[in-house]
Amino acid sequence: MYGRYTQELGVYAKEEAARLRESGQRRSVSDRNRALDLLEYDKGRCAKCRICTVRCQKFLISRVGEDWIFLILLGLLMALVSWVVDFCIAICLQAQKWMYGGLDSNVFLQYLAWVTYPVVLITFSAGFTQILAPQAVGSGIPEMKTILRGVVLKEYLTFKTFVAKVIGLTCALGSGMPLGKEGPFVHIASLCAALLSKFMSLFGGIYEVNTNESRNIEMLAAACAVGVGCCFAAPIGGVLFSIEVTSTFFAVRNYWRGFFAATFSAFIFRVLAVWNRDEETITALFKTRFRLDFPFDLQELPAFAVIGIASGFGGALFVYLNRLIVQFIRKQKAINKFLMKKRLLYPALVTLLVSTLTFPPGFGQFMAGKLTQKESLVTLLDNRTWAKQGIAEEFDYIGHSQAWKHPQVNVFVTLVLFIVMKFWMSALATTIPVPCGAFMPVFVIGAAFGRLVGESMAAWFPDGIHTDGTIYPIVPGGYAVVGAAALSGAVTHTVSTAVIVFELTGQISHILPVMIAVILANAVAQSLQPSLYDSIIRIKKLPYLPELGWGHHEKYNIRVEDIMVRDVRYITLNCCYRDLHNVLLTGHLKTLALVESAESMILLGSIERAQLQSLLSQQLGRPRRLEYIRERAAAEKKRLSISTEESSFSPTRPVPQKPLKPALKRSSVVERPTEIPSSKTLTHTHTHTHTHTHTDMQETFQTIAEWEEKQLDEQVNFNNCKIDPAPFQLVERTSLHKTHTIFSLLGLDHAYVTSIGRLIGVVSLKELRKAIEGSVTVKGVKVRPPLASFRDSGTSSSENEATELHKLWDRHKSMSLPREHTPSDSLVTPASSQLLIYSSLPLHHHSASRTPPPFLLEPCTDQARHSTGGWNTTQPVPCSPFSPVGNPQQSECGLGRREIKKDACWWKPTEELGLG
Repeated sequence: MYGRYTQELGVYAKEEAARLRESGQRRSVSDRNRALDLLEYDKGRCAKCRICTVRCQKFLISRVGEDWIFLILLGLLMALVSWVVDFCIAICLQAQKWMYGGLDSNVFLQYLAWVTYPVVLITFSAGFTQILAPQAVGSGIPEMKTILRGVVLKEYLTFKTFVAKVIGLTCALGSGMPLGKEGPFVHIASLCAALLSKFMSLFGGIYEVNTNESRNIEMLAAACAVGVGCCFAAPIGGVLFSIEVTSTFFAVRNYWRGFFAATFSAFIFRVLAVWNRDEETITALFKTRFRLDFPFDLQELPAFAVIGIASGFGGALFVYLNRLIVQFIRKQKAINKFLMKKRLLYPALVTLLVSTLTFPPGFGQFMAGKLTQKESLVTLLDNRTWAKQGIAEEFDYIGHSQAWKHPQVNVFVTLVLFIVMKFWMSALATTIPVPCGAFMPVFVIGAAFGRLVGESMAAWFPDGIHTDGTIYPIVPGGYAVVGAAALSGAVTHTVSTAVIVFELTGQISHILPVMIAVILANAVAQSLQPSLYDSIIRIKKLPYLPELGWGHHEKYNIRVEDIMVRDVRYITLNCCYRDLHNVLLTGHLKTLALVESAESMILLGSIERAQLQSLLSQQLGRPRRLEYIRERAAAEKKRLSISTEESSFSPTRPVPQKPLKPALKRSSVVERPTEIPSSKTLTHTHTHTHTHTHTDMQETFQTIAEWEEKQLDEQVNFNNCKIDPAPFQLVERTSLHKTHTIFSLLGLDHAYVTSIGRLIGVVSLKELRKAIEGSVTVKGVKVRPPLASFRDSGTSSSENEATELHKLWDRHKSMSLPREHTPSDSLVTPASSQLLIYSSLPLHHHSASRTPPPFLLEPCTDQARHSTGGWNTTQPVPCSPFSPVGNPQQSECGLGRREIKKDACWWKPTEELGLG
């Protein structure tokens, strides 16, 4: 919000018109209800029947608008969408296999069919999505994470995006590429919830007013759980996963909504599978047959722990590789520029590469390339051991498992090639601009890694592990379950993948190994890389607040005053319209602070930019201009009529050489109609008339300009303006940890920093994100906020240094409050920033603060502000020792623009504050 999204006057007018239309409709509905209430006084023959019918109708309409009806409709709709998408995907995959199998006589034609089919589908998906709704590209979970935080992303919850997401996802998954559907289904469920809320508003109730933002956020949170629940038929894991992925703080009152909708959606999804005769009864999506009496031995726990630790490193590597591919393409300007023009070329090339490598008669025969993701997962979870001692001749192949058998290599080589190839293929495929997710490919890779460890254990212990004289053979399928949960949990930084695995397989026999592996994988991955969704948020630069990690030990020592922006744009209570006009021109902040006066800086509230634009439009808009022109024309007409009356009483009045107005001149021409002028006279008359018309226009424009100047000098009347009297404020000594908690809980975009009610700065998501991510670095060296460094020094500083600092601070407190700048006072402050636009003026610092100004302690950095308290540091200030000196250049920081010149630098105020 703060410094990010702007609102033009035309947009504001359209929104106001839409609001008035909606209020008119609601008023008509209320009038209709009032008319229905008057039926009680009707004494007709069927009055009682009509009254009973009206009451039943009102009761049903009010009940339809309740939460449980909404959640049932949402679950039903998402179950239908999920089943239809899966059905279409299955048809597409069967068509590819039919084309491939029908051309078995010619390998080249088989290759063409195997490659062309997915290229066509991916290209269509990319083109259709790009044309209809580019917002549908990608997973959708990072965007939903941002939306649930309170940020409005344009066109992300519209019907066009819904259509593009569903059709694009169906084509992308039907191509057989290593892509997932879980993330897109979270977005699709949120789209259904948003569209369903608009539909439910027709029935009144809690959805009647579209401005109920908290209710919409609650329903979107429940929709995220429905998306995962109907995707995997895992309602419990879906709710927990949606909470972990999309929420920092979760309201417990939404718990039942998520479980209710997700359970109903998963139930309908599995009932549809039974109805279509895909399943005999309602069972798990991937059934397993592990033994329940003794699923694993205690001696196998170290192997499960190794799977968890290795999956943690693998998950961090997957996130890093995905981000590296995106950044590499963006840094290659020539390639990026070419791909921007040929948007369908990149997805086509990636699909061609992946399809070529998975071609079954080619390299795909060494990595089970013939199997789809679902078939691969079913075979990997098989509880039978594929090989004994790794010998291919003893490979037990049944059904799809024979795809893992190769006469020249054993099963271990096949599994290793499958893991390595699918790993980088999935990381590359998820960068394609189509609706897709990454959960299912990572899930399959984790299952393959677990299967590899399980087969290795079975080879090392061919007779099983002896316990109390009883032999229990190794079950590789159990290791596959552990690996799938661990790697997917490491990539997404969630623990709920363990619950999803239990619901997918239908058994909880390996609950302890799965939990151990998932927790170890999360511990390793979180210490190395952010989650995949947080990584995408950083790549897309979405306005989302990152989490405080375990290593942020300074979060209790860094204060708001260390990271806040002191150069705040504000307006005063007694400002004039000229100041308002200049403030609107010098920046694009959506909200501006309102203070009592420039001397006191007492914060009175905040005003939105649209309100200030409306005030300025009312003062200088077209209606006021036309009114002034009409008044001026009436006054001029009255003056001319008085002048004409006076001239009629004058007996001998000479004709003036230069008429005052064109009207007088035209009247003088009419008085002599019989006189035929020559061509020279006509030319002179036309030129004379044109010159006077141009002069009159100049006089009119000059008069309007003078009128505008007078209007701009008038004092602003805030009586008709909506003012937020209680904007969120922080005290200057608030810690970074508390600030992060407040921003996360309340969904703030910015907060003003005050000291005893006086405005001294502002902190937004940009500054908070910089402080958390440690992005304030110089050549890789983390630069801490100077005030925090001073607090850390504490008693370690010598008495002489402390004495000198106190002397400097006493001198600082004795200085007078800052005054308005003139061009002669500053080297860099422009003349246009006078009056009340104190963009280059240092704000007041609390006089009772005991902390010295930051620039007295350390060289300038992004967070070492040069303007604090009553100090005016427009004179040259030393640069950071890490900054290159000698060549004129510029660098940006949170406060302003630094111009580096010969051995000195000056600070210029930036035009606006942004979220970056």
